[in-house]
Amino acid sequence: MNGMSATTALGSSSDVLFLMLGAVMVFAMHAGFAFLEVGTVRRKNQVNAFVKILTDWSVSTVVYFLIGFPIAYGISFLKPVKQILGDNQGYDITHYFFLLCFAACIPAIISGGIAERAKFWPQVIAGAIFAGITYPVFESLIWGQSSAGLQAFFKQVGGAEFHDYAGSVVVHSIGGWLALPAVIILGPRMGRYLKGKSHPIPISNIPFLALGSWILAIGWFGFNVMSAGHLEKISGIVAVNSLMAMVGGVLAALIAGKNDPGFVHNGALAGLIAVCAGSDLMHPLCAFVTGAIASVIFVYGFHIEQEKLKIDDVLGVWPLHGVIGSWGGIAAGIFGQEALGGMGGVSLASQTLGSLAAIVFALCNGFLIYGILSKTVGIRLEQEDEFRGADLSIHSIGAYPEEHIR
Repeated sequence: MNGMSATTALGSSSDVLFLMLGAVMVFAMHAGFAFLEVGTVRRKNQVNAFVKILTDWSVSTVVYFLIGFPIAYGISFLKPVKQILGDNQGYDITHYFFLLCFAACIPAIISGGIAERAKFWPQVIAGAIFAGITYPVFESLIWGQSSAGLQAFFKQVGGAEFHDYAGSVVVHSIGGWLALPAVIILGPRMGRYLKGKSHPIPISNIPFLALGSWILAIGWFGFNVMSAGHLEKISGIVAVNSLMAMVGGVLAALIAGKNDPGFVHNGALAGLIAVCAGSDLMHPLCAFVTGAIASVIFVYGFHIEQEKLKIDDVLGVWPLHGVIGSWGGIAAGIFGQEALGGMGGVSLASQTLGSLAAIVFALCNGFLIYGILSKTVGIRLEQEDEFRGADLSIHSIGAYPEEHIR
């Protein structure tokens, strides 16, 4: 092996390792999704939360491998291993692993909104459609093989392409706005609203909720930093901006949420969701402000959703991922400007258009898929099964089995 080929091989190997480490960090975030949901739902639905997240992950892995990644990037792995490895140490298939972790976030996000009253298999089917088709189509339009046309439109209208470095819009907004139709079609949990009055259902386990938030926050640095894709493109500003947005979200939630631990721990996630799009552009102080605003949006948005609109979104995934994901796209167009210390090259008009396009795309897909499932196989548990809890009704075992021994 000559010097040039050795250098090339080392570069390819470094990129593969870089992406693999990022993939493992984002994969670990799915444990965070699970514990966040388990801590929020009642004890009779904790097993269901764990099984849903793991099943959705597994199904997403298969459908994104066979259908989703080829849709998004035009690369299929239905060929001999020698061809898969190619001359870059299997970079493409490692890239699939990394981006699968993004795709699998979609059903994981939705899971928190529909918790405690959704049937198991219809949601698995919906998650498979979203991870295998819906999400990859939008991913292709923004990041992938079909991006040239839509990005050219954004540039022509707004003066710059739509910028979403790590998925505020492509991942989180899509997931949150897909969840809204599901929550609306399902309707509220039994006893949540009676005679027009709200009866909040207490969460089960604050330590589990906090653990979920911490796992997600730590993994998020793989989510954002490793979105560079190549070791040579890594940016320290992405890491620090992610950190600043996170703590901005925590501190704002501490004040706006009046020291409520649920808001504080979700405030960290609000900041991280919002900064994804512009984490490579903003000044750290602007990232802090972006995260703080996102957290305030969540605190008041959750109240409006639950108490004014009477939408029983158990984990508040619509305001947290949907609305704040949209804010993140727009925030990149504001705080990414050179006048505010950013890198520049972004347009508020393009960022707003791209964020709105995601909302329309997700809502249309969400109402279509869940509408069809609702009219055919049904998506809600029977009243008796919901009353018993999804753990016993679906899985025939509770989170604490010894309590059911007679």
